[in-house]
Amino acid sequence: MTATDPLGPLLTALGGAGHASSDYDLNPGVILPPDRKLRAAAVLVPVLCGHGAARVILTKRSSALTHHPGQIAFPGGKQDVADPDLTATALREASEEIGLDPGNVEVLGYLPNHETVTGFDVTPVLARVQHPFQPRAQVGEVDEIFEVPLAHLLDLGRFRVERRRWRGDWRNYYAVPFGPYYIWGATARILRSMADLADSR
Repeated sequence: MTATDPLGPLLTALGGAGHASSDYDLNPGVILPPDRKLRAAAVLVPVLCGHGAARVILTKRSSALTHHPGQIAFPGGKQDVADPDLTATALREASEEIGLDPGNVEVLGYLPNHETVTGFDVTPVLARVQHPFQPRAQVGEVDEIFEVPLAHLLDLGRFRVERRRWRGDWRNYYAVPFGPYYIWGATARILRSMADLADSR
């Protein structure tokens, strides 16, 4: 890390800082069962530095998917039995979904875990993409791969709280739009945790 490293504020905040988040954070009336069973999952938060401003690589999920079609997401998914750990899960999923070679990735640490309404305990793996690469969208899973300036996602003023009806009730959630991309839900909540960490240093 150098003095001009765009990830500097985040790197100094990693390692125990921050609190786990949840899709229910902004809905205090929701009571979660203490004995609920969560499935392990991981996402990669890939940051491409150099060749201009630092950017975070995100995906737009396929509109043909059963779960969360068309939503903005990090590359990632549930932990497979063959994955030795959650870092391996994130790297495998990024390789499958966007064609990112694990050898081109420097794992930097972990953002606070996030619990989703679908019953996953998600570990966000923060990583630096060391060299530019040609993204390759996984057919049937990813419709688009795009980049968002890191500065946009670390600006707390870009985040807003919105609400929509879900299963008959109003639910609040974070959103951090960028151009034509409506980034919301779990992805926006993880990004908000990242922005909070950077702002705390």
